[in-house]
Amino acid sequence: MEGESRKRMKHGIEENGQEVIDGAALEIVEKEETETNTVGSEEMELNIAHIFEKIEHFTQMVSELLESGKAMFKELSNEFEERLISIHKEQMEKWQEEIKELRLLDASNEEASGILNNARYVLQNPHIES
Repeated sequence: MEGESRKRMKHGIEENGQEVIDGAALEIVEKEETETNTVGSEEMELNIAHIFEKIEHFTQMVSELLESGKAMFKELSNEFEERLISIHKEQMEKWQEEIKELRLLDASNEEASGILNNARYVLQNPHIES
């Protein structure tokens, strides 16, 4: 781009084989360079603005995903806790039932043992009548 400006400037300042500074040609070249820089700057600013928009969009998306993930994990955590409590409760009920059955069995065995002891005593002592 710089070379192009120089060529234009040379054409504007060479007149009849002598170098003469032509104010109008110099002004045109400077104006074109300024417009190019301005256009470039505006384009650059648009590109930068576009990148900032991408950053903002990406940041918002990440924020939403974090919130969504937190909510999902909270829900899963609650479900997990409820299920573990339910499993614990079911197991406690099973063991309570098992304890109840063992106590009933023990009481039945004690009763049978008492009856057998009485029968043994009666058999060992025939002189005692029932």
